[in-house]
Amino acid sequence: MKARMNYRSANPQALNAMLQLEKYVQESGLDKNLMELIKIRASQINGCAFCLDMHTKDARKLGETEQRIYLLNAWREAGFYTDAERAVLALTEAVTLISNGGVSDEIYANVREHFDEQQYVALIMAINTINAWNRIAISTGMTAPCEL
Repeated sequence: MKARMNYRSANPQALNAMLQLEKYVQESGLDKNLMELIKIRASQINGCAFCLDMHTKDARKLGETEQRIYLLNAWREAGFYTDAERAVLALTEAVTLISNGGVSDEIYANVREHFDEQQYVALIMAINTINAWNRIAISTGMTAPCEL
């Protein structure tokens, strides 16, 4: 499928702004595998085929197992995720679906059991960044596989 437009060439400044967000997230000190779980889960919720294709491949390159990737959309019922990962996945869902009630005190407290304030902000930035990438990809017609 062909994308509607090439947003990268249409507005390089917008791409540069997104790349700065991505750079911050990559340099935040968060675990790379955890970041891929965030990216995959948010992309599942948003229905972003382009990002799902990209981030499942990236997760595999980092050594993530097929089983954990396949069961990510059912993480609550699957016993393959740590308590810290579960807390982040709940946060990812709450932030991605922010209009469904926000981030509850319970989710916040659960995340804070595993991550300090600085890490919490980094997690929010990681979640917001992939949500922005998803919205850009979906809005410009990027699918998997995508030709620009």
